[in-house]
Amino acid sequence: WYLDETYIKVKGKWLYLYRAIDSNKNTIDFYLSKTRNHKAAKLFLTKLLNKKNTYEPKSITVDANPSYTLAFTQLQKEGKFTNTTIRKNKYLNNIIEQDHRRVKWKTKDAMGYH
Repeated sequence: WYLDETYIKVKGKWLYLYRAIDSNKNTIDFYLSKTRNHKAAKLFLTKLLNKKNTYEPKSITVDANPSYTLAFTQLQKEGKFTNTTIRKNKYLNNIIEQDHRRVKWKTKDAMGYH
């Protein structure tokens, strides 16, 4: 999985869009949050695990945002993601960073996103 967040405007309010994609660039899930912290990252990771037909990945690639590492560590202590490693590398996460542009472009005028 590749995880990242970006800032988007939804119905006039700025929110963080957390997204997860697979290696084929398919969106696994997303989460809108007012905050960009470890609590929001943990909620998103938990949401991903609880999603039907979702597997526990071998690795999760994230950028340098420390929120993901803290959330991931907390979830591992709770017995989740036991067979998963986290990779922090801003350049490996380029797949999702580039995909954000496409999402922002598609949602710019749709459904109140700008």
